Amino acid sequence: MTFIIAEIGQAHEGSLGMALSYVTALAKTGVDAVKFQVHIAEAESSEYEPFRIKFSQQDKTRLDYWKRMSFTEAQWKMIKEHCEQENVKFLASPFSNAAVDILEDLMVNQYKIGSGEVNNFLLLQKIAETGKPVILSSGMSSFKELDKTVEFLKEANVEYSILQCTTAYPTKPEEYGLNVIKELRERYAVKTGYSDHSARIETSIAAVSLGAEIIEFHAVFSRNSFGPDATSSLEIEEICKLVEAIRNIDTALSHPVDKSDNSKFTDLKNIFEKSLSVNKDLKKGHILRFEDLEAKKPKNKGINAAKFREVIGKRLYNDLLAWNFLNETDLQ
Repeated sequence: MTFIIAEIGQAHEGSLGMALSYVTALAKTGVDAVKFQVHIAEAESSEYEPFRIKFSQQDKTRLDYWKRMSFTEAQWKMIKEHCEQENVKFLASPFSNAAVDILEDLMVNQYKIGSGEVNNFLLLQKIAETGKPVILSSGMSSFKELDKTVEFLKEANVEYSILQCTTAYPTKPEEYGLNVIKELRERYAVKTGYSDHSARIETSIAAVSLGAEIIEFHAVFSRNSFGPDATSSLEIEEICKLVEAIRNIDTALSHPVDKSDNSKFTDLKNIFEKSLSVNKDLKKGHILRFEDLEAKKPKNKGINAAKFREVIGKRLYNDLLAWNFLNETDLQ
C-alpha cells in the first residue's frame, strides 16, 4: 500500500488554528500522514539568508519569516495530538539540531529529511543518534552526493528510504524525473518514492504506476493563498481524487492478471466473437471467395470466423441466402 504524505509546510502561515484545521481537512482525504516543517529561526537561519521567492511584504528578512512561522514546543504537542485524534500520522522535517530535540520530546518515530538537508551531516548525525528511520528527499542532490549520504546512513545503521524530488516550484513536466524512481530503487535497493511540486495529480499517479511506494505533495486550501509553496500545491478536492486514484492503483498492482488464462471470459467470448456468414445470395455449387464472406455475432452459429481461409475455394453444397451463417454442412 502506497504511503501518502500531505505536506502542510508553511501553508499554516504561523497560525496554530490554521495548522489544526489543515490536519482536520487532510485527514478526511484519506492520506496516511500530515507533514510539517519544524523551523527554529535562530538555529537554522540568519539575516543573510535570501528569500527563495520574494513573496512576503510583512517580513523584512527570511529570518523574520521563519520567526513568524515558528511554533512553541507546547503548540507542536497540540498539533501532534490533533493528528493522533484524526488518525493520521504526524510527520515532520527538522531544519536544525534544536528542532530534532523538540521532535524527540514529542516522541516521533520517523524523520523526513528535506532536499536542502541531504548534505547537512551535522543534522544527519543528530537524527542518526535517535535510531529512528528517515525518508530522504533527493531534490538538489546528484547521485555522487546521495552516495555519500547513503554511506553515512548505512554506517550509522539508519533505516532509510529515498524520494525522487525536483526542487522547482511548480515543477514542469520535463523536470519531473519519473525515471529516477527506478534508478534510485536499483542503485540503493531500498523503498523509493516521489515528492511532488507540480500541483498536478497525474504526476503522483504516474509515479505510483512506476513503482513509487511513498508519495509526498504540498497541500493548500487554495493555490491563491499567500506563501512560497502555494502555486506548487494541491488543493483539498484534488487530494481526495489523488488518494482515490492511488488506492485504485494499489489494488490493481496487488492483483496481477494471468493473461494466459481467459477461461472466465468464455460467456463473453460467445457473445462478442463471430461466425462466418455469406454476404449475398449464393447458388449451390458456387466456389467461395473472400469477397463472399462476412463475420457476424454470435460465435458458434456457424464456422468460426478465424477459420475463413479454410473455406475459401470450397464449393457450396446448397443454396444460401444473403447473411445466412455458413456451416460445415453447407460445404462439399
